[in-house]
Amino acid sequence: MEPWRLLQLADSALPAGAFAHSGGLEAAHQLGHLGDADGLRAFAEEALWAAGALSLPFLRAAHAEPGALAALDARCDAATPGLVANRASRAQGQAFLRATGPLSAAVEALGERVRRERLPGHLAPAFGAVLGLLGAEAQEAARLFLFAAGRGIVSAGVRLGLAGPLEAQGILSRLGPVAERVRERYRSADPAEAAATSPLLDLLQAHQDRLYSRLFQS
Repeated sequence: MEPWRLLQLADSALPAGAFAHSGGLEAAHQLGHLGDADGLRAFAEEALWAAGALSLPFLRAAHAEPGALAALDARCDAATPGLVANRASRAQGQAFLRATGPLSAAVEALGERVRRERLPGHLAPAFGAVLGLLGAEAQEAARLFLFAAGRGIVSAGVRLGLAGPLEAQGILSRLGPVAERVRERYRSADPAEAAATSPLLDLLQAHQDRLYSRLFQS
């Protein structure tokens, strides 16, 4: 994959809607489960492991066979029963398809198919299919996905006042080795093995809609 395009996809300026979501961090903070930078780092690590177990299998399968997106999307939908998490995955996946459509005619056609057939457009299979069509290697796609997940959590932590911008960069740096372990652990996982591995994270995510006031959609 061209380095320039990879940098473009990793850029926070890509309008994929990720910064509207905290992945349950906001609920965790308001419910008193974390309140400082150490808590933010621990939460982000847990979120990366959860993403590896549930999302990477679908990402890898869609990367290998973008044409199978519809079937993989349906399986991902069934594997994400929580209302808030399911809604967030759909919103981010559809936004990612819209944001990357101008990069390739094939990607644009994929996004049109998702809209035409009213597919869920979940983030993990959509991300994998797009990166496959753009020529990224499987491990490259997995790294980018995990980086975006970690960055999203850390960015949300800054906006919630759990860490300052400079401190957050240190946290994001320390997440790198964790993300590599996650990627290696799930480097050959099949969608049949996809599973939610963090019940507490799921419960916190589900509580988002019950918050009296909130900055994020999830």
